[in-house]
Amino acid sequence: MTYCVALKLNSGMVFASDSRTNAGVDQIASFKKMRSFINPGDRAIVILSSGNLSITQNAINMLEQQGRHPEQRNIWNVESMFDVAQLLGECLRAVREHDGVFLAQSNVDAGANFIVGGQIRGERMRLCLVYAEGNFIEAGEETPYFQIGETKYGKPILDRVIKPDTPLNDAIKCVLVSFDSTMRSNLSVGLPIDLACYGESSFFLDLEQHITQDDPYFSQISKRWSEGLRGVFSSLPNPDWLSEPQSPSDTTFL
Repeated sequence: MTYCVALKLNSGMVFASDSRTNAGVDQIASFKKMRSFINPGDRAIVILSSGNLSITQNAINMLEQQGRHPEQRNIWNVESMFDVAQLLGECLRAVREHDGVFLAQSNVDAGANFIVGGQIRGERMRLCLVYAEGNFIEAGEETPYFQIGETKYGKPILDRVIKPDTPLNDAIKCVLVSFDSTMRSNLSVGLPIDLACYGESSFFLDLEQHITQDDPYFSQISKRWSEGLRGVFSSLPNPDWLSEPQSPSDTTFL
């Protein structure tokens, strides 16, 4: 399992992915799940992946191979992020059609998902979620972020904080808290975390950070978030009904 999240804000975009693919008592493997395609001044594209590792890697490799043939439609010459999402969906579909039947014979799940976002000169920033079947949806004003993988533990903080006008610095903090909450509740998600930040119309990644176990900022965020939660919990009022006279119970005992 994995956890990836991407945000599309008025001022830019934030992308983050963990590196864990297997978790168990005696086996933990790490692989990078973020891939960027940058042509400074023209386009900046980031892809996050989750699901079957061989499927996602082969789909990305196919996308890269297409880019070596400038006479063909590829990630370096298409004119919109819609086209990029289409290309990625086609690659994913082709790999699953080729390998899926053999994986099914061994009861191996061939499911995979991508988040792809960025900006191509001439259009606005765009963020898409590509499903295992190759189709995709695009983030809008009311849903300015996408998650894939183990999503449920990190979602509450995103829902409470992330809005289109959230500053990038606050968005980065929120994403790291989202990862910390997920890692505390699920062993299958873990460090290192790859983080990238894109400023609107910069056509370059303004920040790329590889966050490891020894990263002092992430450790500080994790500690202070935990302490803050405990402090807020302690300050919550007790239920009013604990101090009120209890009404007769409707429960019948034999």
